[in-house]
Amino acid sequence: MRADRCFDGAVLTAKRAVELAAKLGIDVYETEICLPCLSIVAFPLDEGDEPKTRGATVSMTPHLWAEGLELPARLALERARARGVKDADLALADVEQAGARTTIARAIVRVLALQLVAEMRAPLN
Repeated sequence: MRADRCFDGAVLTAKRAVELAAKLGIDVYETEICLPCLSIVAFPLDEGDEPKTRGATVSMTPHLWAEGLELPARLALERARARGVKDADLALADVEQAGARTTIARAIVRVLALQLVAEMRAPLN
């Protein structure tokens, strides 16, 4: 049962999920997700507004997951598990149970939003 998992350590903390997401190698331009949708997370992130960033991440992750993020995220987690990356097995189990409503799914969206912010801030040549 999902509620019990919170007490047995089977759910990644947000901090551990962000650390794992940063190691997955998912690229914002290779996921085929809606960049304007991701920008809903990226703009408050760029402004340093953590409460709005969290709210946008919680709100947008299920949409991004459904529109194409799920497969690349699962594949990246499977590759990470095969390499022995810490918490990849836990994250995969969590995704199996709750999909987009997991700390790892939200952390992946945050990492992709950070990539988009970096691209927005990159100087034009």
